[in-house]
Amino acid sequence: MTLNVLFLTAEAEPFVKVGGLGDVAGALPDAIRNLSNTFPKSKNVDIRVVLPFHFAVKQKGFKPKLLGEFGVNSSEGLVNCQVYYYDKEGLPVYLLDGDPIDEKSPVYSLEPIHDGYKFVFFSLACLGLAKFLDFRVDILQANDWHTATAIYALKTREIPSPHLSKTKTILSLHNLPFMGFGVQKALTDYGLPPSENTVLPEWARHAPLPLGLLHADRIIAVSPHYAEEILTPEFGCGLEDFLNTRKSALQGIVNGLDLDLWDPVTDKVIAQNFSNDDLSKRPINKLDLLQEFNLSQDENIPLLTLISRMDAQKGIDIALKGLKYLKDSPWQAIILGTGNPTIEQMAVDLENEFPEKVRSIIGFDGKLAHRLYAGADIFMMPSRYEPCGLSQMISMRYGCVPVARATGGLVDTITPVTRKVDGGTGFLFDKPYPSVFATTMRRAIRFYQKPGLWKKIQNNGMKIDFSWENSAQKYIDTYYRFANNI
Repeated sequence: MTLNVLFLTAEAEPFVKVGGLGDVAGALPDAIRNLSNTFPKSKNVDIRVVLPFHFAVKQKGFKPKLLGEFGVNSSEGLVNCQVYYYDKEGLPVYLLDGDPIDEKSPVYSLEPIHDGYKFVFFSLACLGLAKFLDFRVDILQANDWHTATAIYALKTREIPSPHLSKTKTILSLHNLPFMGFGVQKALTDYGLPPSENTVLPEWARHAPLPLGLLHADRIIAVSPHYAEEILTPEFGCGLEDFLNTRKSALQGIVNGLDLDLWDPVTDKVIAQNFSNDDLSKRPINKLDLLQEFNLSQDENIPLLTLISRMDAQKGIDIALKGLKYLKDSPWQAIILGTGNPTIEQMAVDLENEFPEKVRSIIGFDGKLAHRLYAGADIFMMPSRYEPCGLSQMISMRYGCVPVARATGGLVDTITPVTRKVDGGTGFLFDKPYPSVFATTMRRAIRFYQKPGLWKKIQNNGMKIDFSWENSAQKYIDTYYRFANNI
């Protein structure tokens, strides 16, 4: 039995990427399609991706084929939607255009109402696409608030199309705090009133993400631990009581990693390639960094790194303050990131306070990021919350041992080091306090000073299979659990 899946997303590589959703939507459908092609014909997945034909996509020079157009109902009458098709190495991709999308605006606007009209129109157009393509949709998979409206409309409107009559819905949850507030007028103008279901808090009944969470047949968070965390007051963003009513529909699947892009064996950016089988050449990458940034070339001093967007979620301030507790410990650090000006200044101030230990590079530098993963000894990831996270996976793949907050996907992907190491791949700390971070970092430094144990930790992390195939298999299994009811 072939299952037809329509995968809705606001962004996807290589067309357009703003954040982590672009990575996921660019890799997961490919992995699902490629994996399903290895199955018997009785168990295939025909997955197709749909995203808005953003101005940013048009600027990249893609040449999709115009298939035609259809109308989307609104209070002002029909709004035309143009359908473009692009073959991404065997993966069908549909780019939807129309007046709400066609403006020369960024993928995500600073004006919620503008994004509201864009993504509400897009979500409803995705439903109309099924009939336009004559494509029976067994699974409709939406991602975050931008496409959650499609689920709300499908479950609350009378849908005359037989292509959607038996459709099951999945809402993939990448970041709960972003719910789509400020788009109520757009919903109303497209005939979608606020929900009257009292299981939702009143303030959430007109926001796309909560509406999608209310009606989705399945909710998939981007890690098992994050799926548990959002049921608590600390991480539930005020929806924890409601989400507990949907607990039976909730699961978590960890995202994968692009193993071709992040491979120390073939990486052309780093000074010296290396593998898990032979780490003897890895220190050349560290020496390369120490020389460039004029830091002490002492192999007994661990090199710490932090590569991140600088904002409160990422907990950068926790690490920057925590390092001050370690002024008498042996360490050096190279910090790379940009974002909140206050946090950026904290990084600069730390370098000024410890000029012999710290280098702070404010900005984004992809090549330097590769070199830091390959050359640093310890990767700092002090996130206040982290639905999944990719940086910890990359760091372990490159033999850079993570010191991270025990939250979300970091718990699912990092095995804590025990006294004898065993299968440990990194160090986790619980409370998001600088002093707790410092205590955990001291412990990591003690292990670094025992080369045999440290190499074992590196080996453990580098052996883990973070490929998208693992995640794809879990999604396919979820699709087929629905199949009995389709």
